[in-house]
Amino acid sequence: MRAAGWVRAGTGGRDVVLACASLVGGAVLYGLGTQPQLSWHPDLPEPLFLLPLAVVCTAVGLRRVATRVSLALGTVAVLADLAMGGSLATVLVYTQVLYDACVFGSARTWRRLLQVTIGLSVLGTAVGVLLRGDWRGVGIGAPVVLAGVLPVLTGISVRQYRDQAVAERARAEQTARLVELDRRQAVGAERARMARELHDVVANHLSAVAIHATAALSVPGLDRSQVESALRVIRESSVQGLGEMRQMIGLLREPAEGGAAVDATDETTRARLSEVDALVDRVRAAGLTVRATRRGEPRALPVGVDLAAYRIVQESLTNALKHGAGEADLLVAYEPAGVVVGVENPVGAGRGTLTGAGAGLIGMRERAALLNGRFAAGPAGGRWRVRVELPTEVAP
Repeated sequence: MRAAGWVRAGTGGRDVVLACASLVGGAVLYGLGTQPQLSWHPDLPEPLFLLPLAVVCTAVGLRRVATRVSLALGTVAVLADLAMGGSLATVLVYTQVLYDACVFGSARTWRRLLQVTIGLSVLGTAVGVLLRGDWRGVGIGAPVVLAGVLPVLTGISVRQYRDQAVAERARAEQTARLVELDRRQAVGAERARMARELHDVVANHLSAVAIHATAALSVPGLDRSQVESALRVIRESSVQGLGEMRQMIGLLREPAEGGAAVDATDETTRARLSEVDALVDRVRAAGLTVRATRRGEPRALPVGVDLAAYRIVQESLTNALKHGAGEADLLVAYEPAGVVVGVENPVGAGRGTLTGAGAGLIGMRERAALLNGRFAAGPAGGRWRVRVELPTEVAP
């Protein structure tokens, strides 16, 4: 069962309930005749002991909203109670006041309380030894230790644990913010790289359009078939260019804060899935045994798909070289409605706990998402698997 909102931890309702419970418990002890503890005023009416009890219970209710006032009221009440002979109920409730003052009060408050209670304990012990003349006089200081020092020490411990929890929570939130910032930077860097690649591709399409249009206009006496051939090439280049431009605009419209700088010397025009053999040869020369498998008949792919598939294979093989066990399986499958690339490699011994920044996976996921593809990566049976499915149809 969940407590009502007004009595949950950290609310004023909880303080009021605790004060009322303390008053009820004190009344029970009063009914059991636990006052006075000291026979200083044997003729004093016992109902007077209820007044300090009510005051100290009120102090419990003020523990959070006015900690210093609570401590002052409780101290005055317990001193008046002791002056009348002392009642067990008031002393016990006052231990709660001391505890709350250490938990909710300032650091200066709990330091001062610790000094005062320890000083009173030492003083009471010394007075007891002097009055009794032997070591059994330390018993006079024991009640001060039980009712003063222990509640203060308990409150200090709880406060330290609470402060430590707050600090750990703040540290965890800061770490989460840093991780999110790194993720956004990785996404921004990958999108900038993809936008640059798509920009080059669109420029190639527009150049082809301009060349064929110029040829059609500059050569006189072209027959119908030659004109149609030039227009067909212009239309195909325009449609492909529009498709790539639409993808680039979709990329740039996505919010990406903190984009990182991209190395402008990266190759863009040669990054094609058809050249994956050269990539495999370079990775093999670096020490990774790659078993390549192809399915389907290779065909021309939309440029965005071609670039993304090549980059995903490149990043996956690089990760296998860094974190794998020296071998990897590469799959390139040409399907009727798309292309599938996958890389699978065993995780190297002792490397299972190594983690990178995750920028590579973020970049691959961004490329697949931009092209409305499906991306999956993760461990499976002691091996790391990456699989990406990219559609090859580009809307006109």
